[in-house]
Amino acid sequence: MPRIAIVGSCITRDLWPIRGGGAEGLLYVSRTSLPGLLGTPVPAFRPADDLPGDLHQHEHKALVADLQKTALRSLLAFRPTHVIFDFIDERFDLLSVGGALASHSGEMARSGYRTQAAFGPARTIPRLSATCERLWLEAVDEFAAVVRGTPLARASLILHSARWAERQRQSNGRLAPIRNVEIVDGLPAVIADYNALLAQQEAAFLARMPPMTVVHAGAHHTADPSHRWGLSPFHYVPEYYDDIRRQLTALDGLQEAFSDPRVAPSVPTA
Repeated sequence: MPRIAIVGSCITRDLWPIRGGGAEGLLYVSRTSLPGLLGTPVPAFRPADDLPGDLHQHEHKALVADLQKTALRSLLAFRPTHVIFDFIDERFDLLSVGGALASHSGEMARSGYRTQAAFGPARTIPRLSATCERLWLEAVDEFAAVVRGTPLARASLILHSARWAERQRQSNGRLAPIRNVEIVDGLPAVIADYNALLAQQEAAFLARMPPMTVVHAGAHHTADPSHRWGLSPFHYVPEYYDDIRRQLTALDGLQEAFSDPRVAPSVPTA
């Protein structure tokens, strides 16, 4: 039975139907950036006893994993047979806090944690800045060394290559532009800028990491307004997921991954 880890976003997690029960065969690491994944915990941060803001349990769990830096340890302990990466969550600015780095994700903004004293000295590193690019490239080199020097070296590595959709398919079948795209807190985003960033990140990752398989479904980069998570440039039409699922199923060791209920996430686990 494959043990699949996702280091990425909902575009990969959504390849599996969300069912009840556990997620015995799958580990999901989300809402983090490679520099944060490999960094030190945010000093003096303490998670709330009750769910803060309007966060769901799985959202809070992913946020706390990013702030306390437990995701990499979970990934290594999981000993996956396959690791699927995607970089859609690499869109958030970074927060630099006492030497630690964390993603300024939507969950972070909604949690209210920025009012904690731990985040008093936090400064923002814009995602599209040269500083963020340097930190990210350094993290790729470090992560490649981690992969080569740990049991992750025995895992099959897969890059789920994706881009933000520029158009949505309306209920009448017609295509229309996606407008007024935001990142967090009303911060506007230019789709072309983030697609260029994804291209740069993927090229750097492939050049530095051990060999891996690449899956993509560029012909179906179209947003779906009726997606269960709502309209977004990376909430795609059903054909997108069908295409990626077909490509993954053809890979060694993944034939059972989409038919066995034990390999079906109900909530993120890291």
